Amino acid sequence: MHRYWVYIVGNKGATSVYIGVTNDIIRRIAEHKMGEIPGFTQRYKCDRLLYFEEHIDIKNAIAREKELKGWKRERKESLIATINPHRLDLASDWF
Repeated sequence: MHRYWVYIVGNKGATSVYIGVTNDIIRRIAEHKMGEIPGFTQRYKCDRLLYFEEHIDIKNAIAREKELKGWKRERKESLIATINPHRLDLASDWF
């Protein structure tokens, strides 16, 4: 069975969030933490895992990623708060 994750990472100042999809959440979050992903997340230091959800179908995961990216900031923050009201780094003890 394949597994995919839609995730949200943010920066320390809570000013930026990035939504992505991956088939290896541990590797991808490590890449974010090491600043290896060029572009938005590297520029704004989005290295804290704030939210993630698992999917077994890549099409559903991609559709969910696109859906979340279309949301306004307030709605994204509400989603994060459902599992992480204090905006802690959910991957702080993964490495």
